[in-house]
Amino acid sequence: MTSNLLNHQIDDILESVLEETSGDVYMINPSRDAIEEFVSVAIGFDGSLPTVNMLADERTLKDVMDDFIVASNAADLISDGALSLRTIDEAPENSLLITDDRVIAVVHAGDRVGGLVTDDESFVEDTYAAYTGRWEDASSYNLRTPPITDVRETLSEEISPGAEDDFTAILNSLETARGDGDGLDEVTISLLVAAKNEALLYDISKWGEDVGIASKATFSRTKTKLEDMGLIDTEKVPIDVGRPRLRLKIGDDRLREADNGQLATVAQSILN
Repeated sequence: MTSNLLNHQIDDILESVLEETSGDVYMINPSRDAIEEFVSVAIGFDGSLPTVNMLADERTLKDVMDDFIVASNAADLISDGALSLRTIDEAPENSLLITDDRVIAVVHAGDRVGGLVTDDESFVEDTYAAYTGRWEDASSYNLRTPPITDVRETLSEEISPGAEDDFTAILNSLETARGDGDGLDEVTISLLVAAKNEALLYDISKWGEDVGIASKATFSRTKTKLEDMGLIDTEKVPIDVGRPRLRLKIGDDRLREADNGQLATVAQSILN
C-alpha cells in the first residue's frame, strides 16, 4: 500500500505526483488554491511534466483565471501540452488526483492537507476508466489569456527589451494581477511600462490587441483613466500622414522615482 501523504501542503502533494508519474494525470474537482498551486509548481518544475487533465468547476476556473499571472502561466502549460482544462458538472465530494497506478483523495482539515492514497489495482483501474470517460464527455474550458512566454517575447520585439524587463519585474513584484484592488490588471501594467519607456499609445495598444491581452478600445479607455488620475501623461508626435500619435510618459513624480519593484505598489496606492 502506498503511504498516505499526511501533514503536507498541497504543493508538496502535487510535486510528488508530478515527480512520480510518467503518464497522464487526472486532477478532479481541484479547489481554487489547488489550481493556483498546481500552476506555480508546474511552471517551476525541474523535469519532464506529465500531461495533467484538469476537470474543474467552471466558476472556480473562471475566478482563478481572472488573475493574469495565473492564467498566462497556465496558458504556457497548455501551449506546451502539459495541461488541458475541461469543466465538470457533478463534482465528487473530495478533490482527486488519479494516475494509472494510484488514486489520491485530497482532504482539507483546517490548515492541514492530507493526500489519502490507494494503489489497489482493481480500484485504480475502475476509477481511472470512470474519469477517463467523464473527461471525454466534458466541455473544454476556453482560456483566452495569452501564454506569458508569447507576451514577453512579443513585447521585447515590438516595443523594446527594456519594456519587457519592466513588465516582468512588475509582475514578479505582484501576488495577483486582477485589477480589483488587490493587484493591477494587465492593461494597466502594460500602459505603465509603455509610459516608463516612452512608447507610443498606438504601438502598445496594437501589441496588446495582437497578442491577446485586450482590445485597442480597452487600452484607450484605461489610458484615459490613468491620464485623468495623473499617473501618465501624453504628448503628440507628428507623423507624415494622418493625425499625430500620442507618446506615453510617466505623469507622477512618485512613479518616476520608483524602481520596478516599487512601481506597482506606488501605482496601486495612487489608484486606491
